[in-house]
Amino acid sequence: MNAPYVHKLLIGKVKKMGHSDATDRMDRPWESGIFKNSVTSGVWLGKTGLMGDQVGDTKNHGGPEKALFAYPTMHYDYWIQELDLETIGIGAMGENLAVDYAEENSVCIGDTYELGDAVIQVSQPRQPCWKPARRFRIMDFALRIQKSGRTGWYFRVLKEGYVQEKSELRLVERPYPQWTIKKCNEVMHVHKKDLKLAEELAACTHLGENWKRTLHKRLSGHVSSVEKRVYGPNKE
Repeated sequence: MNAPYVHKLLIGKVKKMGHSDATDRMDRPWESGIFKNSVTSGVWLGKTGLMGDQVGDTKNHGGPEKALFAYPTMHYDYWIQELDLETIGIGAMGENLAVDYAEENSVCIGDTYELGDAVIQVSQPRQPCWKPARRFRIMDFALRIQKSGRTGWYFRVLKEGYVQEKSELRLVERPYPQWTIKKCNEVMHVHKKDLKLAEELAACTHLGENWKRTLHKRLSGHVSSVEKRVYGPNKE
């Protein structure tokens, strides 16, 4: 079995797109750091991400719990066929790490890896927002990502250091083998009425704090809608 591998390392600046006088919502002004470019030289990885990388929405993206976004390269074959879109490929999701030999069923919360000089730890699955939909002009794209389970995941940084593409992710600890990214997604988005599972996942020490908050709200009887997140300003 091949070890997880960083095929490409990607960073990008926030870009502003759209036109203020546009009649189609997909053409109206928006800004995002989703547009990434690969870098072949070593890049410093700090507590909040890669040097030179930016996020457009600092409330919902970035920060210590979402320092790095990883996405499996294998999923792009699926999206090309699902969307009939040949132009979608590595970097399209706004990922920082395009990874080989790793996917949602093989990566777990708390997995700790050495990457170059740094040490990183899986914190939570990614919950897709409306911006990939805007980028590719597919209204329900975020919902499709969520339903497919092909979400990718985030890392926090335990040890800063230089990282580079074409590098192995060396697993050094797996404290929660039962909590794969796939299973976490199922608890959050599929088995919403199973409060026992929600309680068990919320008790996972290494789970990201915002996921814990959402699960605790569910346990107290509050279930929020995903409409705003997945459609945002794209929908009337």
